[in-house]
Amino acid sequence: MGMGLELNTMIVTKGKEARKEDNLFELLKDGYRLYPMHIPIEVRKTKHSDPSGYGSIEKMEWTDEKTKIMYRLISLNSTN
Repeated sequence: MGMGLELNTMIVTKGKEARKEDNLFELLKDGYRLYPMHIPIEVRKTKHSDPSGYGSIEKMEWTDEKTKIMYRLISLNSTN
């Protein structure tokens, strides 16, 4: 029996991120997902929206067919 795994190259929040401290956020996603860690990747609200900024994933955890990531927002794109 196999395990489904999705490879992601950007963080898509859909507005479900939770701030843990200043620039540290937690995001819970359905399914098993693999992200590059400790390098800057785009953070977006939706898959097709403009990037909100860049984040670096510091922790990734798989449990009960869910992926929890902790990422630090390292740059924010200005809205002006």
